[in-house]
Amino acid sequence: MNRPTSDAGPPGGGGVRGRAGILRNTTFGLLAQVSTAVFTAVLTLYLVRALSPADYGVFALGLTIAGICLLLADAGLSQSAARFIAERLESPRDVALLLSDALRVKLMFGGVVALALFGLAEPLADAYAQPGLTNVLRGVAIAMFATSVMTLYLNAFIASGRLKSNLRVIFLESVMEFSASITLVAVGAGVTGAAFGRAIGYGFGALVAILLARRTFGSGALRLWGPTSGRAREMLRYAGPLFVTASAYTLYSSIDVLLIGAYLDEVAVGLFAAPMRLMALLALVGLAVANAIAPRLALSESGHRDVAAFRASLRWLIVFQSALLAPVIVWAEPLVVLVLGADYRDSADVLRLLAPFMFLLGVSPLISTGVNYLGRAGSRIPIVFGALLINATIDVILIPEIGIEAGAIGTSVAYLVYVPGHMWLVRKVVDVPLRPIVRTFARCLAAAAAMAAVLLAVGTDQLSVTGWAVGIVGGTAAFCAVLLVSREVSANDVRRVAAVIRAAYAR
Repeated sequence: MNRPTSDAGPPGGGGVRGRAGILRNTTFGLLAQVSTAVFTAVLTLYLVRALSPADYGVFALGLTIAGICLLLADAGLSQSAARFIAERLESPRDVALLLSDALRVKLMFGGVVALALFGLAEPLADAYAQPGLTNVLRGVAIAMFATSVMTLYLNAFIASGRLKSNLRVIFLESVMEFSASITLVAVGAGVTGAAFGRAIGYGFGALVAILLARRTFGSGALRLWGPTSGRAREMLRYAGPLFVTASAYTLYSSIDVLLIGAYLDEVAVGLFAAPMRLMALLALVGLAVANAIAPRLALSESGHRDVAAFRASLRWLIVFQSALLAPVIVWAEPLVVLVLGADYRDSADVLRLLAPFMFLLGVSPLISTGVNYLGRAGSRIPIVFGALLINATIDVILIPEIGIEAGAIGTSVAYLVYVPGHMWLVRKVVDVPLRPIVRTFARCLAAAAAMAAVLLAVGTDQLSVTGWAVGIVGGTAAFCAVLLVSREVSANDVRRVAAVIRAAYAR
């Protein structure tokens, strides 16, 4: 394998101070993810109870269609701009000009797509034989346009290491969406109110992002005419493969809902979509780490990549995600009833079958986004399309036979191809040995098995408060004990982590 020799991190990136800076950014990233996740979780819980499975299925279908349209509105531009920004952080003027170029294209593409979705809302609703879908699509069309603009600046903040700005945008957007959606639904607007509440939230978030971008990058980043970066054509070329991979991945993420809606009904869509949406909560740490670490893989003007941070982060993500495996598998039914309510008891098997997907979903953002910053987005195309084909094939064969569980099987099997494929791409560019990764994974699986034994002993059906407490404390203790005995985690690891935390929050 041909790997460059520029794997060292930037000056200061390898010591305690460098890792402290990473930890601060990871913390801001995690707080941003947690804030939107908490509001999303509470809002989801409210909607699944206030709307009914059928109405929630219509809402989920509208969000899925809007997600596909968002791909056309973004056209891969946000991630492409982020990669070039990460490579040119030493030149603030270049960063502002890159953002200005990206905004011009973004407004054109986003406006056209939003108007098309708004205008075609009624024919699409007729195609699905769901009249209530019309106004939902109109609401999410507005939200989609605002999301497209907001995403450009969120990616710019990530690329430039300003995740504190991301926290502000995401928190304020989440508060507005949460308040508007609940208010509209509570006054009787139903599923239409949920859709337009989303539009209000993302519209406000886009405005906040624009104001922060002006303060951070200067007014030149918002200029719609005048000088250009000179790299617009190159940025657009790299956006091409990013758009293809994002399109395939979004279709991969949506294919289950679309096929379940086509083969079964809106109730089945709701029973599958609710645990899938909440599954994202278990990947928050992985997303935060990816936002802090992946841009450091970009080749800076001085020729450095921080590969050491990537390797260390990947190891700790494997440990963290492994701790979530046993509860998702053993306690699937009580978790579903506790979080979603008794009406969603049939979703328990879906959650259980999604366990491999959940584990990989936590490590995937670091790896796949890392490939983008390595400049190898085009190489992702066969892997993403391969995962999509696997998922769709399993769905088409199994949905008529076993129902919504087929979607969970297809998603998990396809991800077992998707994540290792991207890891292979990373290793083609930088030095990431596989043996330590396999060793960590094996030890963590043993720790997860020990936790599962404790949870099984506590029970797998209805749990009392005492049962929940004993299972959580005892299971966590068993998990940590195996990690210590197997020497996956040592006293030195604990001391190093403590030193980084002290350095990160000393000021």
